[in-house]
This record gives sequence, structure tokens and C-alpha cells, in this order.
Amino acid sequence: MTQLPEVPPAGHGPKDVDLTGVRNFRDVGGLPTVDGRTVRYGRLYRSGHLAHATATDAAFLAGLGLHTIFDFRNAADHKLDGLDVELPGVRNVSIPLSDPADGAEFWRLVRDGNIQQLRSILADGKGTERMVASYRSIIRDRTAEHSRVLHALAEDSVPALMHCAAGKDRAGLSIAVSLLAVGVEKEAIEADYLKSNDAHRRYRIRRSDTSSAEMSDEVLELLDPLFGAEAEYLAAAFSTIEEIWGSTDRYLVEGLKIGPETRARLRERLVEDA
Repeated sequence: MTQLPEVPPAGHGPKDVDLTGVRNFRDVGGLPTVDGRTVRYGRLYRSGHLAHATATDAAFLAGLGLHTIFDFRNAADHKLDGLDVELPGVRNVSIPLSDPADGAEFWRLVRDGNIQQLRSILADGKGTERMVASYRSIIRDRTAEHSRVLHALAEDSVPALMHCAAGKDRAGLSIAVSLLAVGVEKEAIEADYLKSNDAHRRYRIRRSDTSSAEMSDEVLELLDPLFGAEAEYLAAAFSTIEEIWGSTDRYLVEGLKIGPETRARLRERLVEDA
């Protein structure tokens, strides 16, 4: 008989669950808020895509009592990795946070390019610059999508799982925005975000069979900024909020259309009682 990972009882933090076919899975419960409370366990999860989930993984996820899975991948991601496994009774919501055409040539070179091409697009800090620009763009340009996520969480979508491909960037920012909305400390959001660098969580870098460049140390070093979680990236997102809206509160109200009643409902659903 297959042994499932243990689902913790309500109100208790889970062990560090390592699923077989799902990378970067974790519960964000336990994170501290600025008013001295903590995020509830069993309410908000994050991970990489679910396309390669094993039957045991799927059974574990089904046992979490999820209401909604938010998939922030686009059609190109689905073509590369596949669609999520279906979990019975769980609503699947697709909210692409990047355009399939955005940087299509860039990502083709990441998958297929030779070493000279990779150097031309990634060396000398260009990979890091691209990631910083991407984080800024998602915060600046995807306010409607993040508003939709927060309103859904406030209404009926908890417990929820948020994921993209690696569970690091698009899901990481959506988790960060959700945590900001309920008053989680930025330092705690960053600490959770950086867990995506753990060796067992990281997205497996894939290069196509047609690539002429082996996965040498140089190739891995060039690709690392794209597949690593860096505090600099998240800081760029937070600074973009400050630069455009002046404060997190104004970002939530003016940028995401999240009023006091919606924020109160979010706290009720996601944060422990005082």
C-alpha cells in the first residue's frame, strides 16, 4: 500500500513535504503579520506546476481540501510541461501572468541556443536585469489579475494553491501580494520566497534535444539568474509598489481595488484570530 505524505491536522504546521512529481510545494502558514498574528496553516499553498504529479502526489493534494488552484502559466508553458492533473472537486482557475509572445525569441534561445547566443543574452548581468524587469512589469501591468486573485480569496477560494511553472516568479509574486494584503511582514515574505532556492525545490532546467550547448558549468551559471530566487528580484517588486503608488495601502486600494471590507475578509480567511 502506498504511503501518502502526512496531512497535518487543522491549525498545525505541516512537515516539509517533498512530493515526487511536484516541485517547490509548501504551505505559507505560520508567517508573522505586522500586528503580531500569523497566517493560518492549511489555507494558502504554493508550488510548481502539477502536470507531472504522481498518483500519490495527487492523492496528497486531494487530501488538503483545496477549493481552488490558481495556474499562472500561459499556453506556451502548458505546451512545454503539460496541463495540471485533475483533482476531484477542485476548481481550476487559469490566470496567465505572462504573454506567450513576450520574450518568445529569448526563451527559444534559452532552450535551443548555443553558448555564444546564451552569452549574448545572459552574460554580464543581463539575465539578472531581465528578471528584475519582469518582476517590475508584473507588479505594474498585472493589477487586474492580482485584483481578481485577491477578490477570489476573499469570497470563496480558500483553501487555495497557487502555482506557475517553477512556483517561484509568477506564483511567488501572487503569494507575495496576497501576504501583503493581510499584513505579513516583508522580511517574512522574502524568507518564504527564498525557500525556492532549496535544491529539492528548484525547477529542473530543461534544454531541448536540438540544443548544441551541453549543460556545462558555464551554461548552468548563465541560466542560474533565470531559475534562482533572488532577494533583489522581490525587492524590485516592492520598490515598484512604492514608486508607483507610494505605499502598500494605496497599491491595494488604487491599484488592486481592494477596499477595507475585502481586506477584512481576507484576514478572516487567512490569518489567525487575535
